[in-house]
Amino acid sequence: MSWVKHVVGSRPFQKTVGVVAAEYLRLVWTTTRLVIEPEGIYERFDRDAPVIIAMWHGQHFLAPFIRRAHDRGKVLVSRHRDGEINALAVERLGIGAIRGSGNHGGGFVGKGGVSAFKEMLSALEEGYNVALTADIPKIARVAGLGVVKLASASGRPIYPIAIATRRRLELNNWDRTAINLPFGRGAGVASEPVRVPADADAAALESARRRLETSLNAATARAYVLADGPPEHASRG
Repeated sequence: MSWVKHVVGSRPFQKTVGVVAAEYLRLVWTTTRLVIEPEGIYERFDRDAPVIIAMWHGQHFLAPFIRRAHDRGKVLVSRHRDGEINALAVERLGIGAIRGSGNHGGGFVGKGGVSAFKEMLSALEEGYNVALTADIPKIARVAGLGVVKLASASGRPIYPIAIATRRRLELNNWDRTAINLPFGRGAGVASEPVRVPADADAAALESARRRLETSLNAATARAYVLADGPPEHASRG
């Protein structure tokens, strides 16, 4: 292992980066003029809690801040090296990390996926809201079955959410990562919750998966409309 990999993989380095990332995102959140839709979303959220919160990968950095002081939450974080930094960042922001990842296309398998699925179920049973990205790994904006299987097994609804800021850097990578910048305006949007029956068969799970995908795309499009304003949004695909 080269000295660079040794430093990057060290706990002190990862902790430092995690703290810096968390505090940077806190700065972005506190300096952003945010609009939230729909009106009364937190009241509905409270009636349904605990819930599963789903978002698109690369658009998720500000999601920890939708949590109010009394809300309890956990988030699924990858076991990869970058995931360690993410876990440290979200824990600094008051959210527990569940470590694991897998092929969301068919559920949660490999890389701690089965144990993570069980841990998410336990967290929901204990009253924690659970957040995770819905994309199939490396395939942006295509929802996998893992999230809807979690909803079916737990009996909890999925709330699709999106947060966008007008000031941002957009990377040309697989998940179209948006790095939010401070001192601008932004929007947080939640779509109608997706509910999945406990006895859902393969067809019902696929139907729920499609509804989730459509709802997440709608929430994302609306968040960018509100954040950018109509003229800028018109130039987006």
